[in-house]
Amino acid sequence: MMHTENPALPDVMLVLDTEGIIRDVTLSNVFAAESVAAWIGRPWADTVSASDGEYLRHMIEDAGESGVSTFRNVNQHFPSGLELPIEYTTIRLGGPPGLLAIGKNLCAMAELQSRLVEAQQAMERDYWKLREVETRYRLLFNSSRDAVLVLRASTLAIIDLNPSAAQALGIAMPQVKGTLSTRFPDTLIPQERDLFEGMIRRIRERGKAPGVLLRLGQGQTPWLVRASSVTADQEEVLLVQLVPSAAAQTIVDLTDPMHIEALIEGGPDGFVVIDHQGAILRANRAFLDLVQIGSESAVLGEPLGRWLGRPGADLTVLLANVLRLGAVRLFSTVLRAELGREVEAEVSASGQGGRNGGKQGGTIGVFIRDVSPRLSTATPGKGINGLMESLTRQIGKTTLRKLVDDTIAVVEQRYIEAALDQTGGNRTAAAELLGLSRQSLYVKLGRYGLEEDARLPGRPDQLSAA
Repeated sequence: MMHTENPALPDVMLVLDTEGIIRDVTLSNVFAAESVAAWIGRPWADTVSASDGEYLRHMIEDAGESGVSTFRNVNQHFPSGLELPIEYTTIRLGGPPGLLAIGKNLCAMAELQSRLVEAQQAMERDYWKLREVETRYRLLFNSSRDAVLVLRASTLAIIDLNPSAAQALGIAMPQVKGTLSTRFPDTLIPQERDLFEGMIRRIRERGKAPGVLLRLGQGQTPWLVRASSVTADQEEVLLVQLVPSAAAQTIVDLTDPMHIEALIEGGPDGFVVIDHQGAILRANRAFLDLVQIGSESAVLGEPLGRWLGRPGADLTVLLANVLRLGAVRLFSTVLRAELGREVEAEVSASGQGGRNGGKQGGTIGVFIRDVSPRLSTATPGKGINGLMESLTRQIGKTTLRKLVDDTIAVVEQRYIEAALDQTGGNRTAAAELLGLSRQSLYVKLGRYGLEEDARLPGRPDQLSAA
């Protein structure tokens, strides 16, 4: 018997005589562990299933007559008990041995075919699931009351839209998805196209953007248009939603200047518009009540500093910070009314730049809130009024000189604290604001225990002994 492991050979080669008796066997390395010595001298038909014996007889006869037989699949039984399907063909030899049977193992092919069938079935199941999902999407998309469009992000062309969107735009529904080549901006009036494209640019830069009001359709009905970026079929698209006209009309009404004016006029906090020199251009009723003046015309053109803290000083600080930072929040001061009333106030302001770096032209909006009730409730006895009341109660218990010195110290401490707040803890800037030398400011900080208040975390440069 010849047994080789040459991978180039067929899986099984049998040398047969003309009677079909096995004279030699050669196996490929696939069957390296099999011992087939028992096959030598036995009829080939004894090594296969009983039902395959007739096939082998026909193969031997065909090879003897024509030189080669057709291919036949038989179940080959190995001495170890292994049973495999083998595809054989027989060839007539010119010498005494007679015939050569060449066999190919069909297990690998059967396994591949089985895997192919399983893959095809899995693909078929996934295909029907995808069809089901797409059908549901289409039903929901078309039956939605909200107007929805899908735009190609690169060109803003309409890829898909539902009937509600087609009705809003006044265009016909496409018969086939993706056949509509209309660009959404082309459905807008020319003066609103830049507004929509500006929203799209902001979405590309920041990922989202607030909706915009656009007039759509032949009736130019206002709609609130929102958009978001999504990825579909490896392509970036924009999902655009159109809010119904009734809701959009509500937003239009809220943006009406008359409504904004009513909101400002009826606000609980004082509101004034000033120029960059501090002159009042507009004042609401709450501010007039705070300063105890009956009409707006009486305050127009007057400097706001006339009623804020130290005349001129607090307004100067406020304007400087607005010009430098663009906005100021919770600026603490005292508001002095025309009839002598003084209240603790918080001021917030933001500026609109004008010419020459914002120093000419432009306006500043200022909100003024009376915080005296909050201070008196939350921290009784605190603030200027509380400290002054405490000093007043000392009359008769100490000398006038001592009362005056204590009063000066209270006011001085208050202004130093305010200056430090306005300069962010920068001692040099606070000294300049108060008109003091730096050394004098350091002495007063130590006197009132304000050294820690002058420090800002993470700003060691402001703690230098400059």
